[in-house]
Amino acid sequence: MIGVYDYTVIATYLATVFGICGMLQAMENRPLAAIICLLAAGLLDTVDGRIARTKKNRTEREKGFGIQIDSLNDVMCFGVLPALIAYTLAREEWLGDVPVWYAATLIFFVLAGLIRLAYFNVTEEERQRSSAEPRKYYLGLPITASTLLFPLLYLVAMMPKNGMVSAVVMTVGLFVVGVLYITPIHIRKPGLPGLAAMGVAGAAIVAWLVAALI
Repeated sequence: MIGVYDYTVIATYLATVFGICGMLQAMENRPLAAIICLLAAGLLDTVDGRIARTKKNRTEREKGFGIQIDSLNDVMCFGVLPALIAYTLAREEWLGDVPVWYAATLIFFVLAGLIRLAYFNVTEEERQRSSAEPRKYYLGLPITASTLLFPLLYLVAMMPKNGMVSAVVMTVGLFVVGVLYITPIHIRKPGLPGLAAMGVAGAAIVAWLVAALI
């Protein structure tokens, strides 16, 4: 069989499963369930790299495969999934017919994330050829930031009782996040304390979602 199937990529594969489940939930107009799948995929993404690095005898092909599969997963879970949730909300809850300006923003959001990931892959391969040290900084906002930013944006967009206002809030938010994906700003990669804080934030967002929307 082609591909890699050892423990170093299991977390990434599981994240993809959650991403697909989230898309299915979004298409069934279950945004809360879809966002929980997004958060689960984000949690797995925070540990997949650390899990992979515990295997000291990884071949260059295995390392390259890990980079590629992680990015393919990221564009599905943290690009397409939030965009699909946002599209379903506009069609089913806010606007009915999705206008061109809204659809164009969703396309830009996914495209910016895709470009950012492709650029990351190229620069990461170059960096790994010259250094075995873990990356300390990101260039541009990581696409995985949508794990926390999109649920927060969703909660803010749901506050107005006017569908058009909600759609505008979502549009502006996704446009800004998309711009940050491709803006060359340096963002320090979080360590264990930062990852723990993001885990707590994710749990708080789930609790907030449940309390506010059920």
